[in-house]
Amino acid sequence: MRELGRLVRLQIQRTTLKTGVKPERRYDPAPILDVPRLALSPDGVMGAADGGWVVDVHHRAHPATKNEDGLHGVSVGFTGHYAAMRERFGPHLVTGCAGENLIAETPGRFSFDDVAGGLAIVGADGQERARLQVLQVAHPCRPFTGWALGGTVESAVLKEQLQFLDDGMRGFYCTALGSGLVEVGDLLVTL
Repeated sequence: MRELGRLVRLQIQRTTLKTGVKPERRYDPAPILDVPRLALSPDGVMGAADGGWVVDVHHRAHPATKNEDGLHGVSVGFTGHYAAMRERFGPHLVTGCAGENLIAETPGRFSFDDVAGGLAIVGADGQERARLQVLQVAHPCRPFTGWALGGTVESAVLKEQLQFLDDGMRGFYCTALGSGLVEVGDLLVTL
């Protein structure tokens, strides 16, 4: 196991972050909800809020699920990636604006090869809380990239920025192997 960093932000997407019809789709991070605790399962995540649980749009039980096949119910990101995105696009790229569920405080950047063996979340007591199978990188989309750039841009500029945001910069899609509760402050490790 290799320690990657402490979880500094947990969040859910209450609804889709992309609105409109192609090619006029827009990105809006407003539906993201910061939570202190997540319940992870093979079906996705739910966030603790207002004395109950709010279902993430990538949970299979969400009425407008974006995860019908159950293959990407959890996403993971890193503060080091956000630092690189802020440097490139500006201060509006706040940690969590891309919508990952778990964000760990880490320096630098991680590639798929760095996390391909899987991830685990370990509590302050040293006990494993959850285990994740890393499925793929979260490839960037045109609406997010346009939002990061501040609006519509020329195709050549868009292509260059999409390439920058790929290879794991926008995080990784995962599936939970079993169920567990994780909290801000838990440790993210590689398997």
